[in-house]
Amino acid sequence: LSESGVPQLVQPMIWDYAADLDVEGKVHLVEKYRRCGFSKVWFASAFKGATGVNQSLILIGHHLKNHLQWLRVASKSPVDVLEGITLTGWQRYDHFSVLCELLPVAIPCLAVCLQTLKNGGYSEKVKENVEELLGMSNLEIDTFMR
Repeated sequence: LSESGVPQLVQPMIWDYAADLDVEGKVHLVEKYRRCGFSKVWFASAFKGATGVNQSLILIGHHLKNHLQWLRVASKSPVDVLEGITLTGWQRYDHFSVLCELLPVAIPCLAVCLQTLKNGGYSEKVKENVEELLGMSNLEIDTFMR
C-alpha cells in the first residue's frame, strides 16, 4: 500500500455500530493503517438504523455506548490520526426492505450522540442539555422511548 501511492489519495473509514466494539482491536487497526502510510482515518458510527431491519423505536443506550467506545478508541489512538467521525443514520437495510427508525423518532438519539461527542463523554449535564434543547421532560436512555 505504501508504495502504491494510495495513502496519499484517500483516507480510510473504520465502521462499527456495536455497543461493545473491540476498542483495542480498533486501535490496532488505526496503527496498521498508519504504518501503511495513511496519515488520517475516519470512524463511522450510527445514531439510528443499525440495530434491526424492522426496528421502529430507538434504544438510545445502544448508540450512546457505541459513541463512548469510539471516544475510547480516539483517546488511545495517535493524537493526529483521527480526521473525524461520521454519524450514519440508515433508513433501510436494502432497497427491498421497509423503512426503519424514521428520523423523527431518532432526533433525541442524534442529539445525545452529538452532545456526547462534543463533550467527550456522557453525563447528567449532557442529558439535561439534550432535554432542554429538545424540550423534553425525561430522556430515556435504556428503554425504547416513545
